[in-house]
Amino acid sequence: MRIGIIGAGNIGSTAARLFAGAGHEVVVANSRGPETLEGLVREIGANARAGTVEEAADFGEVVMEAIPFGRYGDLPAEGLSGKVFVTASNYYPERDGGIDLGGRAQSEFLARHLPGARVVKAFNTIYYARLAQNGRPEAPLEERETIFVSGDDGEAKEIVSRLVEEIGFAPVDAGTLAQSARQEPGSPIYNVPMSPAEAREALAGMS
Repeated sequence: MRIGIIGAGNIGSTAARLFAGAGHEVVVANSRGPETLEGLVREIGANARAGTVEEAADFGEVVMEAIPFGRYGDLPAEGLSGKVFVTASNYYPERDGGIDLGGRAQSEFLARHLPGARVVKAFNTIYYARLAQNGRPEAPLEERETIFVSGDDGEAKEIVSRLVEEIGFAPVDAGTLAQSARQEPGSPIYNVPMSPAEAREALAGMS
């Protein structure tokens, strides 16, 4: 599969390594330009190359963003239309400034900004070091660490869930984009390592 990754910080670069290691083709982009990513893509190997944000969006069958939430306006809405779009960012007002979400979950807000994108909220509740180190592709799903997956497009969630499984984690369906508010900073499941059974129990207690 072709995967575009917008954002090459801790989560974006870690995801790029994992997806490329699982055999996918990856184009990584950041706000500073492809030339600043030469070391990263050389480290990742033949399955990765650097590109512009627009190139990453065009390239990917799946496109993942891992940028500061306040930079959402930099996402190329037209180029993301029709794409499975994974949002891994979190809104921190002290970093991102005041943003009126209109009472919506962060992923719903992004979906309104990206009409036509098949938005899935995932990879936002796991610390990058755990993402880098805790994948266990050889283990049964119920023995792996959870990555929560939310969205309104069932097929898009299935695609993202398969990617989660390929890199050694267990996807747990956390519901709709509206329900993805349960994945946001400050919630009981945010940045807490959980087995799938623990994750399902925690979600049940939040509904």
